[in-house]
Amino acid sequence: MTLHDDAVLVLEKYEDQQDLRQTYLDHLNDHPDGMWKDCAAGHITASALVIDPEGERVLLTLHKKLRMWLQMGGHCERDDSTLADAALREATEESGITSLRLLQSGPVRLDRHHTPCAWHLDVQYAAVAPPAAVAAISDESLDLRWFAYGEVAGVADDSVVRLLEATRAKL
Repeated sequence: MTLHDDAVLVLEKYEDQQDLRQTYLDHLNDHPDGMWKDCAAGHITASALVIDPEGERVLLTLHKKLRMWLQMGGHCERDDSTLADAALREATEESGITSLRLLQSGPVRLDRHHTPCAWHLDVQYAAVAPPAAVAAISDESLDLRWFAYGEVAGVADDSVVRLLEATRAKL
C-alpha cells in the first residue's frame, strides 16, 4: 500500500469536518502526486500535538521560517508508510523526544492553510510524551517550550487552539 492509499483510507474513516475531509479526498483524487511537497496545487502534510503524560501541557515549537508557535509537523517523505508514521516522525524529529505514542490511531482534526511553499492540507494527530521526556530544539526551530493548556491561546494561532481543544476532547 502506498502512502497515498493510506491517506485516502485514513480520510475515508475520519468522521468529522465532512466538507474539509471531502476537499482532501478530492485533492488526492485529482493529484496522484498530492502527498508530496513538489505538488504545486498543495499537498498533504502530517502533524502531531505533543502532550505531556499528565495531560496538562503541550509542547510547541517556534517555527524558524514562519516565526509562529506551532505543533510539530511537516511534509510527508517517500519512506513514510502511513500518515500516522509521518506525524510521529515529524514530532520526534522536531521535539527530540523518542518513544512518543499516538493518543489514537486516527487524526484528531484537519486544518487547511496556506504557507510560503503551497497549500498544506494538514492531517493532525496528537501524541503523548513519555514521563520525564526531555525535549531538544531541532534545526527547524527557534525555540521549543512546554505550555500549560491555558497559555496556548496567548501564544499560538487559532489552528493550534482548535487542535488543542479537539485533543482535549479525546482525552
